[in-house]
Amino acid sequence: QVQLVESGGGLVQTGGSLKLSCAASGRTFSHYYMAWFRQAPGKEREFVASIGRNGRNTKYGDSVKGRFTASRDNAKNTIFLEMNSLKPEDTAVFYCAASAQYGLAYSSTTDYEYWGQGTQVTVSS
Repeated sequence: QVQLVESGGGLVQTGGSLKLSCAASGRTFSHYYMAWFRQAPGKEREFVASIGRNGRNTKYGDSVKGRFTASRDNAKNTIFLEMNSLKPEDTAVFYCAASAQYGLAYSSTTDYEYWGQGTQVTVSS
């Protein structure tokens, strides 16, 4: 089992940057496929990015490609989401998620067993 705690959210102006972190408990962090999702008020939870167990094989949602970068540090049990060129439509609660499965559909919420509590990102216009 793994517990996830996000941090780094906040208020930023359009065009600004933020870097989110997600710290995981447990000694087998490298066994988990990790992802970021977000959820805006009144909308469904949306896939943002995912990253493979070895830090490679990153994937991104269409709305964030070229602006967001996912990374992980297995030695520190942490994943990151660097967000640049932020837009008001990026405003949402951002969640990190972990999956012990293989061959998963990386962008589906149902494939992830563990979730953090979320961190709010607000982009002002």
